[in-house]
Parts: sequence; structure tokens; C-alpha cells
Amino acid sequence: MNMHTAPASVTINGVTVNADPSQRPVLVDGNDTIVKLFQARCKALGGRTAHREKDFGIWKAYSWADYWDYARKIGMGLRHLGIKRGEVVSILSEDRKEWAYFDMGIQSVGGIASGVYTTDSAAQLAYLINDSDSRFLIVENEEQLDKFLEIEGQVPGLAKVIILEDEGLHALDHERCLFIDDLYALGEKAQAAEPKAFEEEIAKSRAEDTALLIYTSGTTGMPKGAMLSNENIMMAITAGAHGLPAMESDEQLCFLPLCHILERDVSIYFPLAAKCTVNFAESPETIFANLQEVSPMTFTAVPRVWEKIYSRVLIMVQEATWIGRLAFGAAIKAGQARTKAIMEKGSVPAGTALNYWVWDHLVLKNLRRMLGFDRMRRGGTGAAPISPELLKWYWSIGVPLVEGYGMTETAGIATINTPTENRVGTIGKVIPGVEARIAENGEIQTKGLNNFQGYWRNNEKTAETFTSDGWLKTGDVGRIDGDGYVTITGRLKDIIITAGGKNITPAEIESRLKFSHYISDAVIIGDKRKYLSCLIMIDQENVEKFAQDRKVPFSDFASLCRAPEVLELIQAEVDQVNKEFARVEQIKDFRLIDVLLTAEDEELTATMKLKRATVEKRHKALIDDMYRS
Repeated sequence: MNMHTAPASVTINGVTVNADPSQRPVLVDGNDTIVKLFQARCKALGGRTAHREKDFGIWKAYSWADYWDYARKIGMGLRHLGIKRGEVVSILSEDRKEWAYFDMGIQSVGGIASGVYTTDSAAQLAYLINDSDSRFLIVENEEQLDKFLEIEGQVPGLAKVIILEDEGLHALDHERCLFIDDLYALGEKAQAAEPKAFEEEIAKSRAEDTALLIYTSGTTGMPKGAMLSNENIMMAITAGAHGLPAMESDEQLCFLPLCHILERDVSIYFPLAAKCTVNFAESPETIFANLQEVSPMTFTAVPRVWEKIYSRVLIMVQEATWIGRLAFGAAIKAGQARTKAIMEKGSVPAGTALNYWVWDHLVLKNLRRMLGFDRMRRGGTGAAPISPELLKWYWSIGVPLVEGYGMTETAGIATINTPTENRVGTIGKVIPGVEARIAENGEIQTKGLNNFQGYWRNNEKTAETFTSDGWLKTGDVGRIDGDGYVTITGRLKDIIITAGGKNITPAEIESRLKFSHYISDAVIIGDKRKYLSCLIMIDQENVEKFAQDRKVPFSDFASLCRAPEVLELIQAEVDQVNKEFARVEQIKDFRLIDVLLTAEDEELTATMKLKRATVEKRHKALIDDMYRS
């Protein structure tokens, strides 16, 4: 196809995108780069609300005009400080409106935006700055600045550190540091001197330019910087418009780290196309309260969050009166019957629909209102496996929760289920414009314009990630059914080969265990062993309530994990799951991890996935104990 000929297009919810996203150029309302789309939206929408954020407990609105004004100040300020096209700027901050401002400001002047997790250590920060050759670093506050001050001698290529909050830093006098207001002032001065420069820089952007550098979370080895082009992201935006369209009137809630491609897509890039409003959660700890306040129309989260909400509901039910428990049980039963009909037949019999309508009005509507799901049109889950039973439970309470799949290397999206094309237990069909195949070793491989450019200055790893004929090796094992739905059965590197020579993919067993509201996470062990065992993290809130209700004595989390009654409880949950699997796949022994893990711990990624190799290494004594006999 001629690169200058626009492909056939289709308009979805007022947004014009390629009818076939595999055709170049990939255009969204005629724009082929992120920042051209950003400029078009800000100019057209002006005073309409783009973002909301809490200020001293009050939600405040910020317009598309604000978005443009602050991004321009940032871009022109960085340009004044000497940023060159193709240079990297690292952002070390929790989610907030300035994250989006910097993302757009950096890219508008040709820079590459790269997020750093706030849970990363000073040593990890030094590695990322040096590996990316970052010229500038954005830090949120004193806590994050301290990390730079600890390693400033190790990052000689860093020109400036820009600080967003000055609390506790009024006396700071450091030649490499300046506050955000100082950058804004520089930007205003540069803008006055060159009034058309910012727009001219945006006009220089090209589809093939690297826009983002996203470091993989690194469940094994050091993180690698994945280069995503404008074309990659525009392809993801187009696929989202086709499969999971948003509306201008939609409210969203941003709370997952914006370093992660999933949240970056959902809360920065997809809203550019949809013209909808993004609300920034105060913190990951306030997500449940913020959900109630915002009542979003669409909400995307990792399985751990959906599991936590489910557990909270079960606790509320246990604390209800007997009449309340009876009503909830009847409502769930009505919801399950409706869900079963939808998923198996595609339609709901009149009697089933009437019964659900009654219980929805009596119970489920109030439950959704209490959770902040009363306006929810669609929930999304990704970044890790989720239990099919949990998906069905959400559908039963009236929340269509669909699972999708993507990697940093596929610009965050590769396959999706939708509320109308949904097969629970699969990750959906490939997005428009993408192909998928199963290799001889069972690996899922993809091909499309969303596949990344490669790893930053690491040609060897890039070559390892693609096949000789240009398909991306996902590292996931699975299958594709006759209707095109893709199922992941595990990770290639996680396949367990027992001493008896049986190949077992642990993901499905672990996912089933995590459906128990007493189990937060699980790691199956058994490679080169005679049988499977398991390391289990209990759900603190639910197990503590179990213990308190039964007057089980405990003084801290470790003693809770040692309580005989708790061990019996988890054994019963394991026994229940074992019934669903063949004898060779059954768990013969388990141990509880008796320390609470957070994203700051090496065992967990920032998106709350267990790093299998780290867990096995850290808890080797527990594993050896299970096989000692």
C-alpha cells in the first residue's frame, strides 16, 4: 500500500479509525502519532474536563486546555534545557495529572517518555537511568528525590532532576535540581520567544519514531527497555476503539502504575481517542473509596484487585443478618442462572430474566452502588491470569467483567473478550489487525503493527524475541479453538516436568486456588520432583476474620499462619481444588508464606505478580521441608 494513501476507515462512537488496523498508515481521526492526536483533542475540546484529581479531599476538574497549556510549558522548558529528539526522560511518580502532562510534553518535543516504579530502589533507579541514558529525571517528592541523591554520583549523564512537590524541600539548593514551577517559568519564557515552536515540534513527529521506553517488570533477570513507536500505540488505540469502545461521557479511574503499559493505554492513550474523563485515584490504598466516589463506566484492574473486591463482599455477607445472607444467596443464584444462559445460549429465558430482575432490584443494584459499580458498562482484567469462576461471579452481580491479554511488547493489547463476544476461561480473540499462531512447542506467537520495535540497545535479546519470519514469541503456552478464542495454559519457562516425566503448566492450578477468598496467591512447586507442592499466601483480611470469629489466638501475621485451625482451613481449600485435577496435578503438600508482601518486596512485581524464581529461592527452606520425607 502507498504509505501516503489513507486506508478505508470506520467511525466508532464519533472516532474515525482504520477499518482494518493492519493497514498503514494507522490513523485516528486523521492523526498518525500520539502527539498529533493530543494536539487535535486539546484544540477541539478546550474547556471540557479531561482530568479530575483530589485536592485536600475535594475532586477538582482540569480541562483539555489545561492539559495543552501545561504539556506545552513542560515541552518548551525541556527544549530550553537542551533536550534533543530521541533522548529519554524518566518519570518517577505515583499517578497524577502531571504524569500525563509530562508524557505529552516530552513526546511533543521529540523526547522518549520512560516511567520508573515508585517502589524501585535507588540502585534500580541508577540502573534504569544509565541503561536508558536518561537526560532528565522527574521525581514526585522528597522521598523519591532521596533516591537520586543517594546515587547522584553514579548517573553522570543526567542533566537535571525536576521535582513536583516542594514539601520539606524549601531549603534545597542543588545545581542539578529544579522545581516544577521553575520549569513552567522556563517554558513560558521559551514559548514567548518562539510562539510556534511547540506546534512545529509536534509536526515533526513520525509514526516510526520511538515514543515510549517501557521497562519490563522483570520476573526474571534485569528489566529490559521495550521500545514502542507511535505506530504501535496508534494501533493499540485503534484496536481498543474496535473491541472495547469508550464514550465521550465516560468517567474512568486511574490507579495502576502509569509505568505499566496497561494503565498507560487505558488512562492516557485510549482517552485521547475517546475524549472521555480520567479521574486519578489518591493512592492504591484508597482505590475502593475512590471507586465509590467516581462510579466509573469502565474500570480496568489486575486480578488481585478483583479478587480483593470479591473478598470484601463475602466479608460483608458474613456480617449481615440471616435474612440478608438469605437474600444475597438468592440474588447470586438468580444472577448465576442468567449468566449461564448468556454464556451458553446467548439469550436469557423469560422466567430467568424476570427472576433476575426481581433480585437485581432487591439486592444487586444496592451492592453495585455500594461498590461503585452502579454505572459500570464494562470491567476489564489483564496482566495476570484470573479465575474463570471469579469472572462468572462478577457477571452474576451485574458487572460484565472481560479478560484480555497483552504484553509490553504488544503495546499492551493482543487479544480481548468483549461483553458480546466473550468465552470465559479464554483471553478472547486476537484484536483486529493482529494474527496469532501456535508454534510447535505450544508457544503463542503474534504478528501485527502493535509488535514493538525491539529492546533498547539490546539487539541480541530483540533477535531472541522474534522468529526468523517476524512473529513475536510471547513466552506463553496455549491453544486457539475453532472460533478463534485463545487460551493460555501457562508460561514456557514455568512448565514443570516432574521426576516421572509429566509436563504440568501450573497457572491453571494456581488460578483455581486463588478463587478461594482465603488464598491471596500461590506458587506450585514440583520441577524434577516426585509430586507437586505449593507455597501459599493467605488473604490477611479474610483469614483474620475467620480466626477472630472462631476465637483462634494469634498475635501477628506469622502466628496467624502457624495456627492449626488456619492450616486446616487452607488444607480444606487445597483438597477442594485437588478434586478438579488429575492425580499427577494434585497438590500433595503446602506451606504458608508467613510474611506480608508488598510491591516493595522483591518477590512481587509492581503489578502484584509473584516472581516465581525469587519466591522459590527465598523460601527454599519451606520447599525442602515439603520434600524431606
